[in-house]
Amino acid sequence: MELHLKKPICFFDLETTGINVATDRIVEISILKVFPNGNKESHTWRVNPEMPIPPVVSAIHGITDEMVANEPTFKELASKVYALLKDSDLGGFNSNRFDIPLLAEELLRAEIDFDLKKALSVDVQTIFHKKEKRTLEAAYKFYCDKTLENAHSAEADTMATYEVLKAQLDRYEDLENDMAALAEFSAHKNFADFAGFIGYNKAGEEIFSFGKHKGTKVEDVMENEPGYFGWLLNADFPLYTKKVLTRIKLSKLNTKL
Repeated sequence: MELHLKKPICFFDLETTGINVATDRIVEISILKVFPNGNKESHTWRVNPEMPIPPVVSAIHGITDEMVANEPTFKELASKVYALLKDSDLGGFNSNRFDIPLLAEELLRAEIDFDLKKALSVDVQTIFHKKEKRTLEAAYKFYCDKTLENAHSAEADTMATYEVLKAQLDRYEDLENDMAALAEFSAHKNFADFAGFIGYNKAGEEIFSFGKHKGTKVEDVMENEPGYFGWLLNADFPLYTKKVLTRIKLSKLNTKL
């Protein structure tokens, strides 16, 4: 079944130096852009992460320091990545919890203020886990009856993810072929940031979801304990989380004015 698209969707996958969204970097990015008329374009770049790739990580995706030493940095590629994504929804495998948050960090470091939260995001892994609870290789075999060659290659994983989503739509009659519905079905708990440090209460107000102020409204903490905001901005939190906190603080100041 082909996707019913109102706008393009970019399926993408990252290979990285590790799994810490705040501190690790991209070493390979592959983007498959699918248009409403069925046309597709695909781009894959190796990226110099400007930091060592741990050998244990290289053993997983096969990318070493030597292989990316002469490749462009993400900042050098950021405008091309932005041009592909800016008018599109997003799709990936475990993308809501890892690829999108890490890509948001890289874009902010590259000084591209593009809010990925504004795009619909369809996480094919979540659909798979809710329906079958397995891995990408198993999903590819289960839905497409194909063996995933070169697993943990960004390009292979991206193409497999796209094919799996189409096969999921063929298999599950109750799965609506609409990006908004798929984004809602594949979403985890709603957070204001990607990393899950800032959630919402029943009134839709931002609250801290961790630490000593867990469950407390962010604006109340900033009002009553201004030093906590400074600590958060200087601590090792993701840039996007800090961006959300700054937005809340500025909104509160504007309200007072």
